[in-house]
Amino acid sequence: MDGQHSEKSQSDTTADRTSSAMSQNPRAAQRQAGTRGNPEGDAPCPASHRISSPISRSMKDLSCMKVPQDPAHRDKQAHPTTILLCKSRSSQAALMPKEHKMFMEEAYNAAICFKMLRDLNGSDPLHLKYIIKKIKGMAYRAPNLVLETIHDYLVDNPEISSRHKFRLFHVLEAVIEASNSLEEAWQKSFMQLALENMTKSTELEEVYQDAASDVLLAICRHSWRVVAQHLETEVLTGVFPHRSLLYVMGILTSNEAIFNEGEKACWEEQLAQLAVKSVQFLNTDMWSKELLSALTKPDRTHQEQPPEKAFLFIYYGLILQAEDNSTTVRTHLRTLLDTSHQWPKQREGIALTIGLAAARHLDHVWAVLEQFGRSTPIKWSLHSFCLKNAEDLQWKWASSTILLSYGQMAVRAKAHILPWVDNILSRMVFYFHYSSWDETLKQSFLSAVLMLVGAVSRNEGAHSYEFSQVSELLDCLMVLMEKEPRDTLCTPTRQQTIHIISNLCPLPPNSKLRPPLDLEKKSQLLSTCLHSVLALPLLDVLEKHTCLFLEPPNIQTLYNKTSSALDQLLQSFIMQSPTTDELHLLLSHLYPWLASEKAQERQRAVDRSTALLRFLSHSHSLDPKEDFRRIGQLVGMLGILCQDPDRAIQQSSVEGLGHLYQLLISQTARAAPMVNAQAPKQLSPASVDGAPVWSSGDQKTAPPTPPEMTFPKDRIFQLDSSQVIKEVMKHLTKAELTDLIWTAIEGLGSASPFRVQAAADMLLTTIREHGAKLETVANLGRAIHLQLCSVCIPQAKEKALHAITLLAQNHTPELVATFLDFSVPLDSHAFCLWRALGAEQPVSRQVLAVLLAWLQERALPPGPRDSGPQPKDKPCPRSLAAMNMLHELQFAREFKKAVQEAFPQLLLALLAQLHYTLELHLPQEPHLPQEPLLPREPHLPWEPHLPQEPHLLQEPHLPQEPHLPQEPHLPQEPHLPREPYLPQEPRSAPEPQPGHEAPEAMPSPHSTSLEALKSLLSTTGHWQDFAHLELQGGWKLFSTIDTYPQGVSLLARAMVQNHCKQIKAVTSQLLPNLQSKEARERKVAILILTEFLYSPTLLEVLPRQAALIVLARSLRDPSPEVRVLSLQGLGNILFHPEKESLLRRQLPPFLDGFFQNNEQVVVQVMGTVSDVLHRLGTHSAAAQSLGVAINARSFFDDERDGIRAAAMALFGDLVAAMAGKELSSLRTQVHQSMVPLFLHLKDHCPGVVTQAKFTLYRCAVLLRWRLRHTLFCTLAWERGLSARHFLWTCLPGGVRHPPGAGPQLPAQPPPPHQDLGSALHRLHHLLPPPGRVPDGEQRRHKPAVLHF
Repeated sequence: MDGQHSEKSQSDTTADRTSSAMSQNPRAAQRQAGTRGNPEGDAPCPASHRISSPISRSMKDLSCMKVPQDPAHRDKQAHPTTILLCKSRSSQAALMPKEHKMFMEEAYNAAICFKMLRDLNGSDPLHLKYIIKKIKGMAYRAPNLVLETIHDYLVDNPEISSRHKFRLFHVLEAVIEASNSLEEAWQKSFMQLALENMTKSTELEEVYQDAASDVLLAICRHSWRVVAQHLETEVLTGVFPHRSLLYVMGILTSNEAIFNEGEKACWEEQLAQLAVKSVQFLNTDMWSKELLSALTKPDRTHQEQPPEKAFLFIYYGLILQAEDNSTTVRTHLRTLLDTSHQWPKQREGIALTIGLAAARHLDHVWAVLEQFGRSTPIKWSLHSFCLKNAEDLQWKWASSTILLSYGQMAVRAKAHILPWVDNILSRMVFYFHYSSWDETLKQSFLSAVLMLVGAVSRNEGAHSYEFSQVSELLDCLMVLMEKEPRDTLCTPTRQQTIHIISNLCPLPPNSKLRPPLDLEKKSQLLSTCLHSVLALPLLDVLEKHTCLFLEPPNIQTLYNKTSSALDQLLQSFIMQSPTTDELHLLLSHLYPWLASEKAQERQRAVDRSTALLRFLSHSHSLDPKEDFRRIGQLVGMLGILCQDPDRAIQQSSVEGLGHLYQLLISQTARAAPMVNAQAPKQLSPASVDGAPVWSSGDQKTAPPTPPEMTFPKDRIFQLDSSQVIKEVMKHLTKAELTDLIWTAIEGLGSASPFRVQAAADMLLTTIREHGAKLETVANLGRAIHLQLCSVCIPQAKEKALHAITLLAQNHTPELVATFLDFSVPLDSHAFCLWRALGAEQPVSRQVLAVLLAWLQERALPPGPRDSGPQPKDKPCPRSLAAMNMLHELQFAREFKKAVQEAFPQLLLALLAQLHYTLELHLPQEPHLPQEPLLPREPHLPWEPHLPQEPHLLQEPHLPQEPHLPQEPHLPQEPHLPREPYLPQEPRSAPEPQPGHEAPEAMPSPHSTSLEALKSLLSTTGHWQDFAHLELQGGWKLFSTIDTYPQGVSLLARAMVQNHCKQIKAVTSQLLPNLQSKEARERKVAILILTEFLYSPTLLEVLPRQAALIVLARSLRDPSPEVRVLSLQGLGNILFHPEKESLLRRQLPPFLDGFFQNNEQVVVQVMGTVSDVLHRLGTHSAAAQSLGVAINARSFFDDERDGIRAAAMALFGDLVAAMAGKELSSLRTQVHQSMVPLFLHLKDHCPGVVTQAKFTLYRCAVLLRWRLRHTLFCTLAWERGLSARHFLWTCLPGGVRHPPGAGPQLPAQPPPPHQDLGSALHRLHHLLPPPGRVPDGEQRRHKPAVLHF
């Protein structure tokens, strides 16, 4: 009320007089105050001032206007004289009737309103805004009073300024709209007022006229028919209507809020009748010219079209629609098309007019558009000729007008458009391909297509037509989507395009709108639409692209609408073809996005999948006769995403699985009506309030569920992700479970750590729950191996291998066969799979059994054999692969116990395999240095008492000796634990070191078989047998088919001489082999049996008479070799005791033959004595042993190499034959032979060195030396000073070293012969001091190749 305060300078006398007059006649006083004031507001009105000042507070209370009060207001309120002036100067004021009080209050409000109306002439915008707000507030309480005051003010002040009246019109409009009803008198009065001022010209121009028009529109809210009648009268005068009349009619046409329900149609009907009455004006030149001028008049802003112009296009179209003369219609349409097409609203208006005219003149409108399309300006615009001047801009987008016109034709012509659809589509496709493309034409094309598709969809008769141009239109839409910028979302182009596709493609089954889409076209559509939406950047990034826009779009809203359109597209496809194959097709296009590395793409894809599943779950649109299959991949994808780092993706994935579960239950229930009435027993309904915890709040696109198919809110949405997955798995078939596992296996190769971990969890869960009933396990195992190479997360790899362990419980043969295919050559990942395969003891036994079975499949590879390298792509026979794996698995601790239990079977199988590889004549591997080719030499088992020798572990000058127990590479050491299933390099295929290339040639099958035999002896505790062959060089006997029997016999003889505990088990195993169909197996069995005849243990398994029967039966064997060997076995002393004395009597003559001059004769004689000792076996001639020993020792230093070697071999055979017998004289000979044997370790003849080593080892066994295994390792592989010092310490009475300076052994008993001590003393002086290597000699270690 600042304006009231400024007028406070009036005298109290004048105020008293005016107040007194007011008390007598308030309305008159009010009128008097208004007339006495300056109409233009130049001078204050005294009466008004005197009234408004003292009653301001009471008027505010009456009008409920709560505004801040300043101190001046409070002073006036507290002044008693002011209050008396407000009420009355008489003391009888309180006794006035109640009606008089109300009259007075009304007068005060009127005065205040009058004052505020006058203050609208001010210039302060804030004050004007405040006044208008006050008047509007008063109007809501007392609208009639305000209307009367405004009316009186306008009547009493006819000369007020146009600006003041303009403001009064705005206030009047607001007051009329605020009124619940408007008296007829007021309607007529204000309608007349509005009509008078609508056409009035002022300095405010159209703004003033629009304000007066708005008053008329406000009256329309109360009585639009009266206003419409006045408007019609004005329009039909024959003179072109004034702009303001068209403005009012435009608002009435576009604003539905003005009308009550059902009244808009009445207005449109009246408008159509008005157009019919206006047809006569088309032939009036003046009227037509003014019409065209109004239509082509430039707008104030080209982005918005004034209501009068928008209405004029509609009005014009309705008039042309009502015109009967086709020539007139064509003339006017062509004239309209020849106007400018530069501005978008102008093009839309022209199209609307053409569309309205087409409702009745479709043929003529089509002809006009065709003629216009062939005109020269259109050809220029289509060929993108350079614009020479500004006038050419009016034709640049003429094709946009044509496109919009086609769309409007389809909308307005309704059912009449159906025969024209193909023609219209062909023209749209033409302009799409040949127009100068830009955003304007793109939007026009989409708008036109949307209108056409909508018009066809609303026509029930569309199913009777077949439209052949839809396919071409779809191609255009795909091109449009592909050309959209990949990193921006500024327009609704994507949304509109997807909406068009969703309406074009999936139509009812009986529809002939188009030929059915082939699978390829549908796939292209899906791929294009999904890529255009799902590949968009994050919303924050999209918003940054619009930061420079004057009016940036709401990116969130635009994206939500686009996503909803995409959901609608997927749903429409499934509605068109409600089959599981269609669902699989849709989901298969979402799978790549579900596996995307970008979180936003995964989230969008999972949201689309969940929305589709929700739709299917609620709508039950899938055919119940369809088998709901091929969803295993979907379960796998969603299950993996349940562990996504993004919380939103997790929740959406779990929700999707929940809907999938409901869908599975629903399909089962609908297919089996007997179980349709009940839900699963294990799942209970949701919470009491009925609100599922999974609800995302966006259920707008889901159709309502039919009441009869409504399922309870079951507890599936309240379970965690792992439980949901398990529940869904229960309803999957074997094929679907297999698809699920394939999905998990594929996830193992992902670059995302979370996906790898989740895939491993999924794989393990599925196999744990349903591994027993899986099929195609072989392919699964092969796929796991391929993916395992890329798994870098230890936990994920461990779970994947654990899954193999569980899978092997029921599918061992299939997995073994599959793993054999990729195990040659063996890599670390394949070796991990084999270890996982045998992680459980029962399965490890079964794995070995299956491998042995495959080993028996020894069919020769097809085709001729040659010595060249095998093709890389040629698979290795599984028999040879099984051989390789039997070799490798002996070193895996998971198979340690199983290998020990299967020793007899493995021994016989490996020996037969060696014979088989010799039969193949496969090329031998190239000779490589010994150390790389013997990867298992040092893996010999340590003796149990070895840890009791701590001083050997602390020897400082032997830190790298491989025979020492601190070697970290011994797999059987209990103090060397390994992580389960972690990758280990297999012994047979070590990875090449950096800078070194691996040998190109793989080990040959023969060498692999031989290595497997060696490792079998070493890893199962038969190192003594291994030592016999190693120290004699007996492994060379297995290199040819001719010497093979000698090698087998030598191995069996070693087992007998070492009293092997497996003789009984091996005998029991070889007896069935004597009946085998394979000659090689019978040969191996008979070779071993003939040697085992010298073991007393044999008789515990095979009595003497049974052995005779077995050998006699073998005499009839088809193989000559077996028959010969059987005959030799029958000649054993076991069956002919009389031979014992005969052989003993032959020994003295043989000893005399040692002194022959012929070296060859002497060697043969010594060999014969060795053979006699062997044949005597346990019946060996102890009496002749001393003589044999003395004679043999005498030739240790013979100058002839052959005789030295034969003598040492004979001495060793004698020691072995006398083992276990207490012969002191022989022990003396053994002690005396130690020094020569040690000295001959450096003999120049390799044969002598070999026999010296073996004989020295046999003597150590007889003398029961400690650390015999270490001694064997040293003799077999050690070279140099360290080996000689170790051998020195092994001798009884050897030189002691100070503590810490050398090996320390417990005190040994004194040597039984004095010559040994002196010899040792001399030998000690021959050796260099410990720790120094003689010049020219390099220390050599045994190759780290054999582990025990």
